[in-house]
Amino acid sequence: MDLREYFKRIGFHVSCDKLDLATLKLIHRQHVMSIPFENLSIHCGERITMDLEVIFNKVVRSSRGGWCLENNSLFGWVLRQMGFNTTTLSSRVFNSFLNDFGPLDSHLINKVIIDGKAYIADVSFGVSLQLWEPLELISGKEQSQAAGVFRLIDKGDMWMLEKTGRKPEVPNPEFAKSSLLDKKQTQVIYSFTLEPREPYHFSQVNHDLQSDPTSLFINKSICSLQTPTGFRALVGWTYSEVTFKPEEGVDVYDMRNVTDDELEEILREKFNVKLQNKLKAVNKKACYTL
Repeated sequence: MDLREYFKRIGFHVSCDKLDLATLKLIHRQHVMSIPFENLSIHCGERITMDLEVIFNKVVRSSRGGWCLENNSLFGWVLRQMGFNTTTLSSRVFNSFLNDFGPLDSHLINKVIIDGKAYIADVSFGVSLQLWEPLELISGKEQSQAAGVFRLIDKGDMWMLEKTGRKPEVPNPEFAKSSLLDKKQTQVIYSFTLEPREPYHFSQVNHDLQSDPTSLFINKSICSLQTPTGFRALVGWTYSEVTFKPEEGVDVYDMRNVTDDELEEILREKFNVKLQNKLKAVNKKACYTL
C-alpha cells in the first residue's frame, strides 16, 4: 500500500492527519467519484483476484475500477493503513425477482468506528444505490444523500439497508420501458450482520460470481461511476448519464445505445478506464436496474 499513490488516484489533496468523520466522508466521496464499479475483467478474459497487491496495481496504477470484493477490500486496506478502526463485513444483496436476499455473502462492506460511533462504508455498489458518504449505524435514522434517503434498519438477527429515491424521467422514448429502469421509489438493497469477516470468507463467492452461468456478472458487462450531479453507467451497449434533480422530485436518465466501436472511447473518456484486453460487451437477461 502506497497511500500517496492512492490519494493521487482519487484526487485527495488535503491533510489526512485527523482520523475523524470529515476525513472519512471526503475519502469515501472521492473514491466513488474517481474509481468505477465495474466487472469488465470477466468480459476481457481476465480473472478477478482478492490479492490486495494485485487489486492495488489494477485499480490505482492501471486506471481501472473493480467490483465490491476489489474496491471495498482496497478501501478497507486504505483505512487500516491510515489508522482507522475498520472491520470487514459481509452482506447479502436483495433480489427483487426472488423478493428475498440472495443466499450468498456476495457483497463486502466495511464498518468504521470513530469516537465510539459506528459507520458503514461502501464504495462499490454502483449506479443509483451507491453511497456517497458512510452511513451512521443507527436503526431507522433517515440519512439524506444525493441519490435519495438511506436507512439502516436493525431487524434483530441482521441489519438491512434500504433507500427511497425519486421517479426516473427518460427523455428518449425508446428507453421509456427499459428493463434497466426501476420505478419503485423505495428499494431494499442488502442485509448484513456485524460478524467480522476475513478475506478467505469471500474466496468461494469470488470464484462463483465470475464462473457460474447464472451470475449477474457473467450475463452483463457493467461499468458505473458517480459524478457531482449523478452517475454514468455502461451496461452492455446501453450508455446512460443520470442527473439527480431532487428539487423536481425526479432523476433524469439520458440513455442511448452505442456500438462496439464506441465502447473503448466511452470507457476512456467517461469513466477514465483503460483496458489492456478487448472487451466483449454482454447484456443478457438478468435482474439488474440502474
